[in-house]
Amino acid sequence: MSDELSMSAQDALVAAMVAASVSDETIRTAELLTIDAIVNYLPVFAEYDADRIKRVSQIVFDLFQEEDGLDALFGLIRGALPKRLYETAYALACDVAAADGNLQQVELEFLREIRYQLEIDRLHAAAIERGARARYAAS
Repeated sequence: MSDELSMSAQDALVAAMVAASVSDETIRTAELLTIDAIVNYLPVFAEYDADRIKRVSQIVFDLFQEEDGLDALFGLIRGALPKRLYETAYALACDVAAADGNLQQVELEFLREIRYQLEIDRLHAAAIERGARARYAAS
């Protein structure tokens, strides 16, 4: 794997969030603000250089343009993340997908795929999804 495609665990978490945002082919401001807030707030990103978000985002965009890019993206994410952060990646992807208050079918399909790829137990996934819905519910 080239150095350009090597990722840290934090890069992989960012990639999961960006992929959730771009999965419906529209990146919304609420999703970008959510990614930024998560990176600036969560302890897992304490030592993370936020300037890397742009680089990781470009990798995700490029992979979404390739025929087998989604498989390659999931390979990068699984390769960079320790298993203990798989549920974290799923939770962050759910938060970004829910951030605009409007989940499209393609976003739901992407979340189902990441759940499968990261071997998230269905019961745990349901709890994570419910938490995201509760956090991003409209008033």
